Amino acid sequence: MVVSADYSLAGFFLLLLLLQVSTWCSAASRFSVKGPAEPIMVLLGADATLPCQLSPEQSAAHMHIRWYRNQLSPAVFVYQNGQEQGGEQMLEYRGRTEFVRDSINKGGVALLIQHVRASDHGQYWCHFMDGQSSQEAIVELHVIGLGSAPHVRMMGPEDGGIRVLCSADGWFPKPRVQWSDMMGVNLQSLSEFQTQDEDGLFCVEASLVVTDSSLGNVTCSIQNPLSGQEKASAIFLPEPFFPTMDPWKAALAGTVPVLMLFLLGISYTGWRKHQAKEREVKKKQRESRERDQMKNEKETALKAKENLKAELEQRKALYLRDWKKAWLYPDWRKEKFQPANVTINQEIHQNNCDPESKENFREETQDLSLSDKRGDCNLITLNQEDFTSGRHYWEVDIKDTDEWTLGIYEKLTGKSGLSTKLQKKKFRVLEKKECKFRALICGPQDISLKKDLKIEKYPQKIVIFLDYEDKDISFYDMTHGIHIFSFTQESFTGSLYPYFNIKSMEYSLYEQY
Repeated sequence: MVVSADYSLAGFFLLLLLLQVSTWCSAASRFSVKGPAEPIMVLLGADATLPCQLSPEQSAAHMHIRWYRNQLSPAVFVYQNGQEQGGEQMLEYRGRTEFVRDSINKGGVALLIQHVRASDHGQYWCHFMDGQSSQEAIVELHVIGLGSAPHVRMMGPEDGGIRVLCSADGWFPKPRVQWSDMMGVNLQSLSEFQTQDEDGLFCVEASLVVTDSSLGNVTCSIQNPLSGQEKASAIFLPEPFFPTMDPWKAALAGTVPVLMLFLLGISYTGWRKHQAKEREVKKKQRESRERDQMKNEKETALKAKENLKAELEQRKALYLRDWKKAWLYPDWRKEKFQPANVTINQEIHQNNCDPESKENFREETQDLSLSDKRGDCNLITLNQEDFTSGRHYWEVDIKDTDEWTLGIYEKLTGKSGLSTKLQKKKFRVLEKKECKFRALICGPQDISLKKDLKIEKYPQKIVIFLDYEDKDISFYDMTHGIHIFSFTQESFTGSLYPYFNIKSMEYSLYEQY
């Protein structure tokens, strides 16, 4: 009787265990999670909605729901016990997420991400947990950034053609760059560089050397690889801008061989005849032919000169029609600017910038205005009204100068917490120190812009063009006739003055402040 009771009790517990296991299995399999079949595509800065749905339909109000990226915690968003749980949320999503629960009683929920960034691009996991049972689905978010339209400009002659540069920024993800001609035929880029800024957006710069002067227009297109949307810009390349052979060299190459053959023929005839009369006849014939030859050569040279002059005038007219887009021909560019009346004084530099004689020089200088002009080691003096409008240019000879700083400074009119001396000047200059060149913007407290420049041929003379209305300061190498650097879209608030010093910018600021 006792044995029978024990067997009955053991069977009862076994039945309970089987029922519990069956309950767990049915709970684990009573729902699944479904996400969208296709990636969700959203423009940069817009709002994105990431939906998830329980299957079969059932209420998810009592469930633990979370969206996460690479790991469960910290998460993009957490919903538990009927409310949002901010303690586990990632910092970059705080204040930008919202839980959409309109259909939560039917198992449908969504995560709203506001003001989408480039860093939001990628995969998200939608995770549901009910007791011991959990399921999840993947939602793919594609962020599309349509950046600026490409800026296309001519950079100058190169390898028998014209080098054209195309640049754009603000694109995401990494865009595709394509050159094409007027007929839509694709052209191969010479170089292409793509970088990302602090927001993760791509900046692209591509160049092309066009050697076929008959192409006319070339177009640069920037395309988003996800949406296929693109932006394009074209530039017209005038045929006279392409390098041509010097007409004088062509004339010389054709006339010299003819002249040599003619002289050899005359010498051979004179050697064979040996008679005075024949020599005289040959001599007269030779002189006559030489006169005719010289006349023909002169006429040919004059015609070539006139053709060259006409071609240069045509090229100049095309340049002056659209000179702001072509960083070429500084001599022609001067015609759009007024020459500034400046004086460069080497003696002042030696007296004022030499540490041993600087104090003596200041004691000997009685004129306070002159002392103010020389106190910052500036070797260039403006002999006219300061620059507050218009276009101006001036040239500086830097031959055999190993270290120098050249550009402009601005007398600021705004007020700040700085001392009067520190707040009064802002420099926009080129600097050469040893074998390195830099473009600098130096404010009252620090250097806000530093850009290293790659200059293969050292300039001997530099011309500075100041366009006050267009907010442009450009530097050109007059020795080789090429553009060096431009400060563009600058904001001028005060008067501008030329600046030149045979020291680096750090030394000049130390002397001034």
